Amino acid sequence: MANIVQFENVGLRYGTNPETLSDVSFTLQAGSFYFLTGTSGAGKTSLLKLLYLSQRPSRGVIRLFGEDAVTLPRSRLPGFRRRIGVVFQDFRLVPHLSAYDNIALPLRVAGMPEDEVDEPVREMLAWVGLNERAGARPPTLSGGEQQRIAIARAVITRPEILVADEPTGNVDPDMAERLLHLFASLNSLGTTVVVATHDLHLLSRIPAARMMRIDRGRLLDPTGALRFPPPGETPAP
Repeated sequence: MANIVQFENVGLRYGTNPETLSDVSFTLQAGSFYFLTGTSGAGKTSLLKLLYLSQRPSRGVIRLFGEDAVTLPRSRLPGFRRRIGVVFQDFRLVPHLSAYDNIALPLRVAGMPEDEVDEPVREMLAWVGLNERAGARPPTLSGGEQQRIAIARAVITRPEILVADEPTGNVDPDMAERLLHLFASLNSLGTTVVVATHDLHLLSRIPAARMMRIDRGRLLDPTGALRFPPPGETPAP
């Protein structure tokens, strides 16, 4: 299986502060499912920012889709970013747009003709179980509903990589499991999925997934070779 992401000795420093990430090296295989775990402040969000190209590293090499993403000209960044779907921890929905229009936004930005937008948006609304909330604006939606709209928006373009930052943090356990299975179904279509979470109880729900752990800016298992125990048991620390 080909590698879709490769980090080599990557470091990230904000200003003159100590490094937030240090000597991070790993590869992600195309079509695989990964969990990125670690306590709050361990560096999960910073790592994801590098992965979806909102932040450049202070040092090291990052390759995406077989190309050097660090030296990539700014003119090519939008095209690369369209190949990566992102579910943000704070949703980042546009508050004055309806749920329908939030989901449609990536298609419209990409220049899809308006008469071709409706069908995929309706499919996404059905996929996340929110057909009846199509006209609702984000401030009137619950946290779980906003999260599902954010996920639908992230995946409507069928990205090659999906990155989700604590996507189950605002929903109840039943909805958390449902969201994970939405990711798994997308993964079954070939999308590489990376889910950052601190909720270890969710990890065994996707048996085929791999896990990478980060602690104080360093990956403890960069191979993603760890496997999960049967449901009911606690993963080893």
